[in-house]
Amino acid sequence: MGCGPQNPYGFQLVVYRDGDLVYGDVTFDERHIGAPGLAHGGAVAAACDDLLGFTLWIAGTPAVTRSLTVEYLLPVPLHQPHRVAAHIASRDGRALHVMGTGTGSDGVTRFTASAVFITVSADHFAAHGDVSGFGELLARFAATAQPSPDSLGGAT
Repeated sequence: MGCGPQNPYGFQLVVYRDGDLVYGDVTFDERHIGAPGLAHGGAVAAACDDLLGFTLWIAGTPAVTRSLTVEYLLPVPLHQPHRVAAHIASRDGRALHVMGTGTGSDGVTRFTASAVFITVSADHFAAHGDVSGFGELLARFAATAQPSPDSLGGAT
């Protein structure tokens, strides 16, 4: 639901790396509605899981989500871009502890997220999924930082 440019119902996130930070802009719409005019909490959580997962660029390893906690600070309006930014707060063996925030173009932080990702090898995906795109995934982890856009709103 969240990721993948081939998924017409996905968030179509364009994610950037700036040192130890990854970020991207998401705009929720009628596909993500909860209460009238507001994003569903599950859609917000999916966007957080997707974006926080891009910290694996920084860690340089594939991993899977063990846990995700989202703190909903304020309602998230539809049709307003929110920048979701994340960083690895700490690493304990195979566990990556990641923190993130979701801030609207008005400067208001409406949600925060914390997650634990567990690093895995390609064997994990071979046993439980499809490894056909794994080489491309590893190449993405090795990629250098991408240029930063100047403002919110154009990369959802």
